[in-house]
Amino acid sequence: MMRALLTVEFFKLFKQRKTYYALAAVLAIEAFILVSAYFQGSVIIDVLLENLKESFYFKGELLNGNLLVYLILNSLWFHLPLILMIVIAELLTSEYKDRTLQTVMLQPVSKWKFILSKYIVAIIFTIVVVFLLASSAFIASYAVFGSGDLIVYNNVLSFFDSRDAMCRLIWAFISGTFSMVFFSVVSLTLAIVFKEAGKTWIFAALFLILTNLLLRVDLGDGFLSQLFYAKLNNSWQLLFDFKIKWNEICFSNGLLLLYTAIIMGFGIYLFHKKDVG
Repeated sequence: MMRALLTVEFFKLFKQRKTYYALAAVLAIEAFILVSAYFQGSVIIDVLLENLKESFYFKGELLNGNLLVYLILNSLWFHLPLILMIVIAELLTSEYKDRTLQTVMLQPVSKWKFILSKYIVAIIFTIVVVFLLASSAFIASYAVFGSGDLIVYNNVLSFFDSRDAMCRLIWAFISGTFSMVFFSVVSLTLAIVFKEAGKTWIFAALFLILTNLLLRVDLGDGFLSQLFYAKLNNSWQLLFDFKIKWNEICFSNGLLLLYTAIIMGFGIYLFHKKDVG
């Protein structure tokens, strides 16, 4: 039963046009960053680091593939979850709108298995999109700009050689995937609550905006800050500290995964109890 439900959900996901518009939008933003850097990036780098270039030796060009991947990584952590939340919400809101959900529920289908299949498809789709983004970013950036040292300002100015930079960037995408899955699950849960596409998109965007605002709230270094979900979504940035705090990164991602499971569990419970009409 579950395999059949997953097959149907994947079919519906890739049948809707919004899925392809979303993928195109992600790649378009990435292309815009690369084109902008190609025509103006070297000038910007020279202006910002003119004095540093006289004091430090860098292997390769400062404007290189590693720097571009890092810029793409930073630029899309707001755009990507927003695009994902819109597409994922459509998995359920379209069925409420077309009233096909009532027809499905007339079949011998368990409600919790039905909504669980949507969550599973949402999670897999999110992972695939992040992988597509990471792969295309590395391939395009290295093909156009080559490799080289990575310069990162994360409270302090840090320098990483080419091989170390590439490893950190790969791990950053892996760590960031937990955050993207979290937002996708939240989006589907909001679709269960509000049912209508317009309301779901508005509250999904509001949730994302508030999360980014709360990320800038200083809660100190106490236990509350470690448990706050908004801070957990930024754990991938820790990979660009000079000494990587693996324990903190694993704890943050593990806790975010727990929050994701709780929200998904709440969504399944709510859908099971609510009238689908």
